[in-house]
Amino acid sequence: MDKLMMHSPDLTEQNIEKIAGLFPSVVTEGRDDEGNPVRAIDFDLLRQELATYIVEGPQERYQLDWPGKREALFGANAPIARTLRPVHQDSVNFDTTQNVFIEGDNLDALKLLQESYLGKIKLIYIDPPYNTGNDFVYADTFARTRDEELLRSGQVSEAGVPLVANTTAIGRFHSDWLSMMFPRLKLSRNLLADDGILVVSIDENEHANLVAIGSEVFGRDAYVGEIVLKNSSRNDQRYISMQHEYIVFFVKNRTVNDGSWTEKKGGLDQIYAAFDGFRKEYGDDWDAIHAAAKEWYKKFPPSDPVYASKHYTRMDERGVYFADNISGPNDGQYVYDVMHPATGKICKQPGRGWVFPKESMEQKIADNRVHFGPDHTTVPNLKTYLRDTENQSLTSIRFVDGRAASKRLQALFGEKVFTNPKDELLLRDIYKAVGVSGDDLVLDMFAGSGSALQAVLELNLGTGSQCRFIGIQIAEDLNESLKTAKGAARQITTNAIRYLGELNKPATVAEIGKQRMRLVGDQLKSSEAVLDVGFRVLKVDTSNMADVLRTPEALGQDELELYADSVKPDRSGEDLLFQVLLDWGLDLTMPVESTTVDSREVFVVEDGALVACFDADVSSGVVRELASRKPLRAVFRDSGFATDADRINAEQVFAEVSSATDVRAI
Repeated sequence: MDKLMMHSPDLTEQNIEKIAGLFPSVVTEGRDDEGNPVRAIDFDLLRQELATYIVEGPQERYQLDWPGKREALFGANAPIARTLRPVHQDSVNFDTTQNVFIEGDNLDALKLLQESYLGKIKLIYIDPPYNTGNDFVYADTFARTRDEELLRSGQVSEAGVPLVANTTAIGRFHSDWLSMMFPRLKLSRNLLADDGILVVSIDENEHANLVAIGSEVFGRDAYVGEIVLKNSSRNDQRYISMQHEYIVFFVKNRTVNDGSWTEKKGGLDQIYAAFDGFRKEYGDDWDAIHAAAKEWYKKFPPSDPVYASKHYTRMDERGVYFADNISGPNDGQYVYDVMHPATGKICKQPGRGWVFPKESMEQKIADNRVHFGPDHTTVPNLKTYLRDTENQSLTSIRFVDGRAASKRLQALFGEKVFTNPKDELLLRDIYKAVGVSGDDLVLDMFAGSGSALQAVLELNLGTGSQCRFIGIQIAEDLNESLKTAKGAARQITTNAIRYLGELNKPATVAEIGKQRMRLVGDQLKSSEAVLDVGFRVLKVDTSNMADVLRTPEALGQDELELYADSVKPDRSGEDLLFQVLLDWGLDLTMPVESTTVDSREVFVVEDGALVACFDADVSSGVVRELASRKPLRAVFRDSGFATDADRINAEQVFAEVSSATDVRAI
């Protein structure tokens, strides 16, 4: 029975809880008057969250800190004057697809997606640049130069004299990596649904920092574990040869996502087929089947999925089972005699007594669900059948041949064009295990060759779901990468440049990702499943609005006409439409119909969710026709109205014909 508090509520704790919901990164640890650890708010970080400039003044507290953290936080919150422009020629099924591929810097892209996809994404996968001590492609504008970083972090004096040894291993590059990741994680959290999951691939160089920064951004309870991925057998490193990577998991809200993640055990078909063979050979000689099964399992190494089920060595009429523990949870709770069916004598009991009460045990024995030894001197066991335990919790250790994904990608392209792609089948299984289903949305902000995007299609193929993806990849220049590539990586990069050149495509990583999805789509079209294998390509670009670098008072009367149109001359009506979709927070895959009304181009989005006309001279006929459609939203080009009176008349028409329409101008 719950007890009454018998005191007024702790409003401070309630306020901390509210702030934590909005800004989990500002929650830290402090100490009360008696020296006990308590949850507290980092007011300096809270001030930074609410400020449009960099706030100084760090205080001693429990936190992850590095040079450049405040600039990174500022960079996450700072607005940008950019947009997404559609690229039909690179897209597949542009008019009907629900998938999106964004080419450009992912920090810009994440900011642009904030309104349209706030709280809508089920899973975000990240395979960020591993910190190998090199500069990053994602060099954000708020990052410092090397000399500035060395001076600020105390690695050199103002005269440039080194103050500590081995500086590059402990200073600048860790800080750069953290500054690169911090704003992206903050923006990612906004996009995740309440039951959303963040999945990050990482190696040993930044694993500890990833867990720390992820826990800070998503909340201290957000980190829920990781998979250790054994994917290499190299032995050429000093100290310890690292033969694994990590796949780290965070959840947005533990109270909503309870972690009921399960997966089907591997190798089941092989096991069932083997036991079917034993049964045909030995009939009902269960001991012979047991001996044969033990020998059969020996041929599988620990890396094989079958190995994990090697304890299922027995069989009866019901199927494959293993002799499980039958000991009780509480010492002496259920103690009674059990007679051996062959000798008729009392069986040896487990030390703590039986797991069931006597009546339940008798029923289990009658149903042949208890395994007895050859005589009464052995403790009986409970039969646990493989078919009843085919699903298991998501396990933390995986053996994956790192070459398999590379071979599949090579077969798809016809040659090696990408180094070390992530395993799309492993990602597919992870999606399924954590509950990605229905029409859930998956985002990969470091899309690379597109493994995580293909995994969505593979999931749909296997489960019949209609999950969607958003991929983001910067147009990383492969010719620049070639300058520093060595060995096999150099040859693979050369192959990619030649391959894309034959397609008349730019030599970029983004082009590899797009081409992969085209090839995968062509393969899957032959399947019987109805799959959305298309994607809309959108490119991050400067705003469609013209840059006006002069203040109103600096303009002469004769110059006003030059600045009357606020739209850049090279931008189309469709470019403007997609910026409107972003500003209005609408889905970027909404169907768009282009039509002509009174010789003007008109866009109709999703049967009237939005109508738009961006022509330079909007006629009264266009206004009245669009109003008659009674759309939810209508937008026009401000300069499309010849006079203020025309604009007012348009508003009046909508007020009379479709008063519920939200009418705006750009």
